[in-house]
Amino acid sequence: MPVSPSSSAQGARERVARRLRDLRADAGITGTELALSCGWSHPKTSRIENARTPPTPEDIRLWCRACGAEDQAVDIIVQSREAESQYVEWRRRVRAGLRHLQDGYVDLYRATTLFRVYSPTLVPGLLQTEGYARAVLSGSARILDVPDDSAQAAAARLERSKVIHEPGHRFTLLIEEGVLHYRLGDEAAMAAQLGYLLTAGALPSVSLGIIPSATPHRDLWPQEVFHVYDDALVSVELLSARVRITQPAEIVLYLKAFERLRRMAVYGADARALVVGAIEALS
Repeated sequence: MPVSPSSSAQGARERVARRLRDLRADAGITGTELALSCGWSHPKTSRIENARTPPTPEDIRLWCRACGAEDQAVDIIVQSREAESQYVEWRRRVRAGLRHLQDGYVDLYRATTLFRVYSPTLVPGLLQTEGYARAVLSGSARILDVPDDSAQAAAARLERSKVIHEPGHRFTLLIEEGVLHYRLGDEAAMAAQLGYLLTAGALPSVSLGIIPSATPHRDLWPQEVFHVYDDALVSVELLSARVRITQPAEIVLYLKAFERLRRMAVYGADARALVVGAIEALS
């Protein structure tokens, strides 16, 4: 089972803390002396060094100055910002609505050659129709208590998803069979979504696998939604946040889980039969 998705983000914070702690030790000053030099309390020094409180850019500049290492401040600030970007609460990303979030993935999509997506609960965004996407995004807006711009966000999501028709990209997408039966939007929207799965699943660049609910001898249970971009980045979607995983050992773990899940799925005619069965069950 993949490790806790927040572990990569916490690990990044701890590396920043360790670097600051090493600077202080190399300078030969105590935590109390550093706190006095920086103009804050000793407990704050301890919280930063133990990765309980993330340092601000100004904290880092003062710390480096106190340690006689001002030339390292910029690099540590960049490292700290990267650490904090690995765990981002959805509410912070979508305060003004969901449309901007869709646009934020465009450059990543264009730069990725191989997409691996596992979604146990929803049709992956890359394959969502407008009606289905609108229902998903409207529900997200309600639970996050942010402005509901789901119509505009759904249109942006579809525009972003045109990448599946562009050369130079491959897509391996896995869903659980239950995704086909969990209704979002009205019956017409759900029927259109299921119908599109039949079409999109036949694209040369797309491999759509469906894991049957009754898969025997299953050695890996459903996991959280996760996307793997080439072999360089894993994005995990939680209810409250998005977690970016860049540590090689953790990426390998998600790739291992994805491969196990991929082997459980059915493809081609067998996958289409499951989709057709779900369409028939609508009426």
